[in-house]
Amino acid sequence: MANLNQPPSRVTPNLLHILDAFTNSTKSVVNTIVELNSNTINKYELITETGHLKLDRVGYSSLAYPFAYGCIPRTWDEDGDPLDIEIVGVTEALIPGSIVESRIIGVMKFDDGGEVDDKVIAVLADDKRMDHIKTFDDLGEHWLKETTYYWEHYKDLKKPGTCKVNGFYGIKEAVEVIKDCEARYLKEIDPKLVD
Repeated sequence: MANLNQPPSRVTPNLLHILDAFTNSTKSVVNTIVELNSNTINKYELITETGHLKLDRVGYSSLAYPFAYGCIPRTWDEDGDPLDIEIVGVTEALIPGSIVESRIIGVMKFDDGGEVDDKVIAVLADDKRMDHIKTFDDLGEHWLKETTYYWEHYKDLKKPGTCKVNGFYGIKEAVEVIKDCEARYLKEIDPKLVD
């Protein structure tokens, strides 16, 4: 059973609230709940109360996600959602709602209409095709331009000029962002959970 420290249950557990963010003590791999794949304009989000996926919106333009996308369990970002994660270099579509282990390669600091909405950047932990990717720098200059362009323009037909990429940072900064979001989860969400 994945990496759950919980016995089987007749009631489906919400993986957002029972999986740890990090999967190992080196803090280089995180659990990821897959929300969507690349090449889609449909934005699915995890319903935090149930763990199901919901179609949050259909994009306002033909600008499609250039990477798989999901969230990290037991984290809470400043925008009031679990911390987002971009999974780059995925060669075959992932199943939305599934759990994957992602190896951290950086973080993108992002301002979405005045809200902090950072994005951890990762690759699939057990994809040997990605072993040579150690940091986001290994993805190349074009990847940085494409990713920046996507995030700064994906809402242009709805709210032009409201999104700003504030830079790309390394693994150490990504781990700090995750830890901050874990602490916010423990303070704001964990006390509200019911047994």
